[in-house]
Amino acid sequence: MCGRKGPYARVGWRERGMMERGETKEVVGAAGPRPVLEEPSGGRVFSGIQPTGVPHLGNYLGALESWVSLQNQYPSVLYSIVDLHAITQPQDQALLRVNILDMAASLLACGINPETSILFQQSQVSEHAELSWILGCLTSMPRLRHLPQWKMKSKQRNEGSVGLYTYPVLQAADILLYKSTHVPVGEDQVQHLELAQDLARIFNNAYGDFFPEPRALLSSTRKVKSLRDPSSKMSKSDPQKMATVNLTDSPDDIVLKIRRSVTDFTSEVTFDPEVRPGVSNLVLIHAAVAGCTVEEAVGWAKGLDTGKYKQLVADAVVQRLTPIREDIERLRGDRGHLERLLAHGAQRARELAAPVLKEVRHRVGFC
Repeated sequence: MCGRKGPYARVGWRERGMMERGETKEVVGAAGPRPVLEEPSGGRVFSGIQPTGVPHLGNYLGALESWVSLQNQYPSVLYSIVDLHAITQPQDQALLRVNILDMAASLLACGINPETSILFQQSQVSEHAELSWILGCLTSMPRLRHLPQWKMKSKQRNEGSVGLYTYPVLQAADILLYKSTHVPVGEDQVQHLELAQDLARIFNNAYGDFFPEPRALLSSTRKVKSLRDPSSKMSKSDPQKMATVNLTDSPDDIVLKIRRSVTDFTSEVTFDPEVRPGVSNLVLIHAAVAGCTVEEAVGWAKGLDTGKYKQLVADAVVQRLTPIREDIERLRGDRGHLERLLAHGAQRARELAAPVLKEVRHRVGFC
């Protein structure tokens, strides 16, 4: 099997010390050797994730692994559990509270270090909402109407809340509130980041140069597809339970889901996403969890039919997720610890947010 090494492996204290001193250390991943430190000289990263409970394998490989890596590439990193965004859709209050803490436990288990990064709950920093209102007054309705969040979700119900409509403005506020310079995003979120860039320019033109224009950090990881429908991405909301691997799935559940994944009638393992999307999805998952290239993963599958290859992939996924699952279960058992950690993170976030909003209020003319 491919080696366990990868750019997003957990970093030891010795390596972390090297990074803090600005030294570089090569790691090996799907893209080959590269330095851990891409921009050691400065910059601030911000990203947020909705509190949907425990993430799934697609979330982990598509976003959270890179979040862990970014902690060691930038001197200032903030990760927010964006519960204000979550209520643009109806929520059960008790379940929302559980999901917030489950997401916090999951982020910690995946490798987010609250000493290196600021991990906090969005609604606990009121400056987000106030800056969102100010930026909303600089945004036109036609500009928001064409953004994917509104077009996708309002079309499903033929209507939508004002909060859903202005969701991208709150996203822009999240980013600009900390004068963030870099934002890790998927391709489907690029248009929303462009709104943040536009609003930074609009504010600067109206009130003087203040906000940097944040740059996108596009993930190089391909989207993990549904195990039952490889034309769609893996999703927590998928009605087919066999379609999604959750980070807390037991080894038996993982093996069963991958064994039942949709492939085709050709026994040889090859990588061709257009012609063989199901098998190619398994190859991508294998390469990602094992820390090797797609070509190496296909090489390891040589001589195996798809049935035996599924077992190889399942074993690799189980090996990768077992310590994460165990950490999540341990952290879930101490709700008070998670609440204190998020409260401390919110305090640190407010220390950065408050002076920014104070200057915004002054420039706008409130004080």
